[in-house]
Amino acid sequence: MKKIAVLCVDDSALVRGVMAEIINSQADMEVVAVAPDPLVARELIKRHNPDVLTLDVEMPHMDGLDFLERLMRLRPMPVLMVSSLTDKNSDVTLRALELGAVDFLTKPRLGLRDGLLDYAELIADKIRAAAHSRPRYRASGGRKPARRLTRPFSTTEKLVLIGASTGGTEAIRQVLEPMPANSPAIMITQHMPAGFTRSFVQRLDRLCAVQVHEAEDGQRVLPGHVYLAPGGVAHMKLARSGANYVVRLESSEPVNRHRPSVDVLFHSAAQVAANNAVGVLLTGMGKDGAHGLLAMKQAGAVTIAQDEASCVVFGMPREALLIGAADCGVPLSEISEHILVSAGAYGHRV
Repeated sequence: MKKIAVLCVDDSALVRGVMAEIINSQADMEVVAVAPDPLVARELIKRHNPDVLTLDVEMPHMDGLDFLERLMRLRPMPVLMVSSLTDKNSDVTLRALELGAVDFLTKPRLGLRDGLLDYAELIADKIRAAAHSRPRYRASGGRKPARRLTRPFSTTEKLVLIGASTGGTEAIRQVLEPMPANSPAIMITQHMPAGFTRSFVQRLDRLCAVQVHEAEDGQRVLPGHVYLAPGGVAHMKLARSGANYVVRLESSEPVNRHRPSVDVLFHSAAQVAANNAVGVLLTGMGKDGAHGLLAMKQAGAVTIAQDEASCVVFGMPREALLIGAADCGVPLSEISEHILVSAGAYGHRV
């Protein structure tokens, strides 16, 4: 069996050593080289042709984003960003995902060695997912704004529930950008560590006609608004309070190893909204959300899964399709239109 060849790039010798220890302890992967900066990494990429690159966000000698952009333009490959949890780094990490990085992981705040070792299983899973991903170069400038869809609605009662993981930050942006300001209410669970959702929400709110919020417990769920589950903090559920839909946040145990979990959101929608809901499962590793999407379908909801060709990682949507939770895979570029039609809209694209 050919092992996944990994090149680790980090200016910290400690991090390079621990990452090598974690990766080399896995039967299906190995570190073929380490580099202290992008200049050394550039030569090692040519020499070793790695399957996956782990790249520190803050790098000496060359800006990490500049290096990533050049790499993805000249030799697209799976890149896993490694970030310290700061406001600045969360912005940089999201920009890296926009440029084509597959995923990211955060360095622990304290006890770097022990903290990284505690993440060993997660690191290995992310490297496996990256190795099977479809990296794509995305130009850093001149991106045209998405064409806004315009749809008169026959009802404003419909709700849209979206789940995503690896590759999901860009997929969510591509789904939300075309949505008109009078879109149905949208609730999103994206697997993301604590501290990153705030930057993600701010970015989406700047780009979209809908208003994007980091969800709060008890918040009313209203048309024209998007509610993103706070990363790493709590599961998000849909609930009713009298005649209104509201957000419920619960700090219970992880489900499918995730908190927030897509399955938790989807199961709550099946119970509370039934055929008044539209469920969408986007790119991501694992199977979180598949059984929840099936529950939504069985309750009468319209269910949509992203197709394989447009996924960064075709894990979660594949599981949903295998169990019949969605009838077919839909290309990412068409999902916004499918949502609006399914939510009772009619009209035409402008």
